[in-house]
This record gives sequence, structure tokens and C-alpha cells, in this order.
Amino acid sequence: MLTAVKNQGSLLLTTVKYNIMREMTNRTAFIMNVLFMMLNNSTFIIQWMVILHLKKEIGGYGIREIMTLWALSASAYGFAHIFFHRAFSLSELITEGKLDAFLVQPKNVLVSAITSTTSISAIGDLAYGFVLIFFTGISLRKFLLFTLFTITGGFIFTAFAVIAGSLSFWIVRGDYIAGNLTGIMVNFSTYPDGIFKGAVKVMLFTIIPIGFYNYLPVKTMIAFQLPYLLGILFVAMFIVLLAFLVFHKGLKRYSSGNLMSARI
Repeated sequence: MLTAVKNQGSLLLTTVKYNIMREMTNRTAFIMNVLFMMLNNSTFIIQWMVILHLKKEIGGYGIREIMTLWALSASAYGFAHIFFHRAFSLSELITEGKLDAFLVQPKNVLVSAITSTTSISAIGDLAYGFVLIFFTGISLRKFLLFTLFTITGGFIFTAFAVIAGSLSFWIVRGDYIAGNLTGIMVNFSTYPDGIFKGAVKVMLFTIIPIGFYNYLPVKTMIAFQLPYLLGILFVAMFIVLLAFLVFHKGLKRYSSGNLMSARI
């Protein structure tokens, strides 16, 4: 078991490395993509600074908490799209019969598929998150927690995208549903959880796991609570296992697109 996980991890790092090297053939475009993404993210913090200048807090969040929220949201998003970019277009692979190239490989189909491409602009998101967190008042414990939650958030976001994308095995035009669900995940994760009430808040901690992707990690970094940390780790492992289960269950229903292609 551990050997298989180690091999998959090594394969993942190698795949991402070569994906990035391929994109870096045009270094100017590569650097501009990263820098412009960081600049784009910065504009939202400026907007929040203006808003919080007029009102000291929103939903229990001041400027430092908002910056922590945005830093983690950006870094987790970046991590997911650097390592598992294709997870967010999984529906397309399914509905257009493009999984064929991954079925013939002696590797896990899901891992091979979702790691086949990398988003270069996501490097800007990841870098932005790690730069921004230093403006919130950093300590070694907070930095280590931030790094951990970047990884768990990335896995939760990716697993959720895989589950949403796998709906296309059963639902015609499931890509619309998958796109909307991942869009909700991104949009809601940048707003304080205190502004959401009732059924909406319950949904954000159950059906759409934004609470474990962003809200609880932010609370844990601000005021460490072991139960929150354990809950985040448990949910991350659970949703990853669920994503593999749902995908491979759906794969039995997959219809080949008869594409004469293969990946080396």
C-alpha cells in the first residue's frame, strides 16, 4: 500500500515537472502569466481594504482575517490547479470519450487523467497566497499550518471537482453541473462564513465542503483548535477516497470515443 502511494506520488511530481518545463519553453509568457495572476488577486484585497475602512468587520472578519482567508483560498486553488488541473475539465474527458488514452496506461486512470495538464497561472495563485500570509502576522506554527491547509485544501477542492465531474458518467451534459459546483466552491470560499446563515451555512459544511477547504483552516490558524485540525484531516482523506470510489464506479459505464491516441 505504502509502496503504491509512494510510486504514485513520484509519478505525480515527475508529470508536473515536465508539464511546467513544457510551458516554460516561452519564458516570457510563463513569467507574465504568473505575475498577472498575482496582480489580479491583489486587486480584490484592495477592494476589501476599502470596504473594511468603512466598516471595521464583516461577518466577524477584520482585514487580517480577510487576508488570511484570501491567502488560503488562493494557495489551495493554485495547488489544485498546478498538480491536478485536468480534474476541473474531467466532464469533457468523459462526455467526449477522451479517457481512452489513459485507459491503456499501466497507471491509475484517474491520477493519470487529472495530472495530464498544469495551469501555469495557478503558480501565481500559489505564490500570491504565500506572499499574502506574511502580511497577516506570521509565526512558525501559522506558516506550517498554512502550508498543511494549502495541501489539504487542494486535495479537497480536487476531490470535489472529480466527484462533480464524474456525474457525467450518469448525467447528460453533466459538465454544466460540474462547472457550477466548482464555481460555487471558488466564489463562496472568498467570503466570510459569518455572513451565511441557516441552510446555506449547513450546505457549505456538507454538500459543498467549503468549510473544511477554507473556513475551519482559517479559524485554526487564527486560534489553534485540535478538533478542527483533526476534522479537516479526516474530511480531506474521506473526500479523496470518495472521489476515487465515485470515479471508478462511473468508469464502468464509460463509452469509448475510439480515439487513436496515446500518451507517453
